[in-house]
Amino acid sequence: MRFFDNDDDVVWSEHIIPDDYQGYPGVVHGGIQSAILDEIVCRVSLVKDMHHFMVAAKMDVRFRKPVPTGTLLRFEARREHLSGSRGRAMGRIILPDGSVGTEARLLLTDIPAQVRRQGTDELLGWRVD
Repeated sequence: MRFFDNDDDVVWSEHIIPDDYQGYPGVVHGGIQSAILDEIVCRVSLVKDMHHFMVAAKMDVRFRKPVPTGTLLRFEARREHLSGSRGRAMGRIILPDGSVGTEARLLLTDIPAQVRRQGTDELLGWRVD
């Protein structure tokens, strides 16, 4: 997945999830949906500071509608509050008709110190295009 942001408080991506990741025929597995939302929502902390990566401390996921495989989906995350080492943000999987398939609210916290000491970018193999 490729991620984009608005230089303020939103991160988004568009992607087609292949059938390899279905839970039920034609439906993206809930664990895959949750993993993608975790990934995109945690990135909201990077919008203003590319070195302030945060991780989920708590995640509440609501599965509203089946999310289809093999279909272009939109993934969005929005920062609600970020102060110091803590934050709150939400994410959504938006279906082609504009409705919300899945939504999540996350409490964020700074990445653990032992990981930061190793060099986050190098450890995660990230690069900025």
